[in-house]
Order: sequence, then structure tokens, then C-alpha cells
Amino acid sequence: MTDDTRPVPGAPKPGAPKPGGFKPSPPKPGPAQSHTVVIPAHSDPSHFGRVDEDGTAWVKTADGERQVGSWQAGDAAEGLAHFGRRFDDLATEVTLLEARLASGSGDARKTKIAATQLAETLPTAAVIGDLESLARRLAAIVEHSDEAAAHAKEEKDRIRHESTERKEQLCAEAEKISSEATQWKVAGDRLREILDEWKSIRGVDRKVDDALWKRYSKAREAFNRRRGAHFAEMDRDRANAKAKKEELVAKAKELSTSTDWAATSAVFRELLVEWKSAGRAPREADDALWKDFKGAQDVFFAARNADASKSDAEFEENAKAKESLLQKYAHIDPANDIDAARAALRELIEKWDAIGKVPRERMADLEGKLRTIEKKVREAADSQWRRTDPEAVARAAQFRERVTAFEEQAAKAEAAGKRRDAERALAQAKQWREWAEAAEGAVSNR
Repeated sequence: MTDDTRPVPGAPKPGAPKPGGFKPSPPKPGPAQSHTVVIPAHSDPSHFGRVDEDGTAWVKTADGERQVGSWQAGDAAEGLAHFGRRFDDLATEVTLLEARLASGSGDARKTKIAATQLAETLPTAAVIGDLESLARRLAAIVEHSDEAAAHAKEEKDRIRHESTERKEQLCAEAEKISSEATQWKVAGDRLREILDEWKSIRGVDRKVDDALWKRYSKAREAFNRRRGAHFAEMDRDRANAKAKKEELVAKAKELSTSTDWAATSAVFRELLVEWKSAGRAPREADDALWKDFKGAQDVFFAARNADASKSDAEFEENAKAKESLLQKYAHIDPANDIDAARAALRELIEKWDAIGKVPRERMADLEGKLRTIEKKVREAADSQWRRTDPEAVARAAQFRERVTAFEEQAAKAEAAGKRRDAERALAQAKQWREWAEAAEGAVSNR
């Protein structure tokens, strides 16, 4: 076998898959899709050339036969098969270029260069096969490479545009959160989600990407500063509330031994208003301060109630006053205006408490009428409370249940002739009612 049997430069090794009639098509815009390369069966070299008995190999071309080499390693049939396999190897390389172009996964410019170089080798290729068909396929690859490159550029431009537009949208959202958001946890979580999405976006020009990142980073930093300032202010407010409530506790303790029942009761009510408007101290401190404040208030009202029990005549007048009060506030209708009804109820209860005790035989009837009004307002407000703070609502409801329990206990003791037990139970009911009012007021002020 002469030197003409050397492998064609760049041709696949013998035994590689054989070429077929795959026709390339221009790549379409969009993500590259995977393509399976289909390698057809061997071509029949006898249709495209011959090997003489002396070993001279010829291939047919449009310009006539061209000698491609000499075969001395066997008979003519073996030589023809050898040069046919070399053609198949060359055709396989063309098929791979077609597949690369069709898939859009490669660089169309490099594919064009490879096809051009292969086409230039065809006039001197030492192969026997359909060289005209191979030349047409290579020409088609060269022709469609420019179109594929244009499509690739369009796709890259589209991705860059969409990625840039999305990052601009994320920047705008981050800037809005930075300047407007007050739901701190939700807003902080959203900024982290924006960052995660930001990291997944590719294809933006470096200079544009840097500018957009600076916008996002600046917005996030501004949000963090504003959030930090909010919580710092909240801490200051809680510290101020603690100091204010400590003052109110001190005043309540001073008033707890007063015997000026009416005036001191009014002062206690004012202190309670101040307490509600002072805001919340840190939770543990707030609970402890409220316990001290309420304890001082209870000492005073227990003493006032004990003194009031000395005069039956005064009790009778109290009963008349409460009857009049019930008539005056009979208009309370939570169905029309729940806030007005609650305000009227609070006003009624404050005035009711200020009047004092009534004769024990009137107590159950009067308290029952008051409870009827309270129940009507409370039931109307239950649905509203449930939409605010379930824990506070539950606490207020528990306080009301204790009020009812002590009032029922007082009624039983009164019926059994145990006046002292009844008075103690009523005092307890009084205390729990005031706690319930405070809890309900805390809910309504939220």
C-alpha cells in the first residue's frame, strides 16, 4: 500500500459511525435543545469509483475520474472497500458538523470555519464516494452558519434584555420596600428572596449589572438602617413607658390608704387612663408593674367598699342610683355601633362602681341587669376581639368568667345568710371586673 492510503487529516478513525443524509437547518431562537446524531449505514463505493487490477484507485467527479491513490495490500475489492470507508469517515465528520449546527449548542462561526476547511480538502481527498453530495452538504453548512450565528446573537440579546429588565424590576421593588415597608419581618424575607433570585439571573452586561447591583445594595442598606432605627425607637419608647408606669405605681401606693373615697376613686380612674396611654414596657417589667399598680388599687377599693357597707340607708340610695343608671343607659345597642356601646358600657361601669354597694336583697337583681348589658356588649364584641389579639381576648374572657363565678358565689352566700362571705365574694368580683375592663381596654386600643 502506497503513502496515498494515509488517513485524511481531521477524518474520524476507522470504525466510527457512518454518514447519512442529515440536512442542517438554521437554529431557532430559544434555549439550545439536545439532538441525537443519526449515522446512516455505509455508502456503496462501487457507484462512485473503482480500483484497477494494478491497484490504482479512481473516484468519479463532475469533471471526470480522478486518481486518489494506489492499493497494494490486497485485491481490488478490498481496496475499493478501504477507500469507501475513508469516504464514510469523512462523511461522518460532515454529519457531526450538521448536528452541531442544528442543535445550536456550538459556536456557529467555528462550525463554518470547519466546514470551509473540509470543503477545501474534497478536491484532493483520497476517498471514493459521493463527493458532490458531500460538497453540497458542506456548502449548506457554510450557508446556514451565518443564519445560525445571527439567531444565536438574537437569542443572547433577548436573554440579556429580559435579564436586565427583571433585575431592574427587582431593584424597583427593593427600593419601594426600602422607603415604604413597615412589616419588618415580611419585608426582610422578601429582600432575601430578591437576592436569591438575583443570583440566578445571568446574561446582563457587566457594567449594567454592577450599576443595578449598587441600586439593590443601596436599597437593602437603607431598609436595614430604617428598620434598626424603628426598633431603637421602640426600645426607647418601652423604656419611657417603664419609667412612666413606675411613677404611676408609686402614686397608686400612696393613694391606697386614702379614705377620701370619691376623690381618690376619680384619681385612680385617671391613673388607669394614664396607664393605658403610657404604652407597653418590656413584657416582664410590664406584668410586674401592672400587678403592683392593681394591687394598690385593690387595697383602696376594698377599704372603700368595707366602709360603704356600714350604712344600710346609703345602700338603699345606691340601689336607687343604680336603677336610675340602668334606665339611663338602657339605650346601649352594640348592633348599631360597637365602639360607642363599649364606651357607654365603660362609662356605665365606672359610674356604677362609683355609686358603691346596694342592699344585699337588691344586689342579685341589679347585678343581673348589669350583667345582661355587659353580656350583650361582650357577645357583640367577641368576633371583633378574636380578630385582634386572641391571647388578650382569652385573658379578658377568663377575667369575666371569674367575675361571674364570684357573683354567683356571693348570691349563694347571701341566700344562705352568710353576709360576710357574700361581701368577700363581691369584693373579689369587683377586682376581677376591673381587671377584665383593663384587659378589654388593652384589646380595643390595639
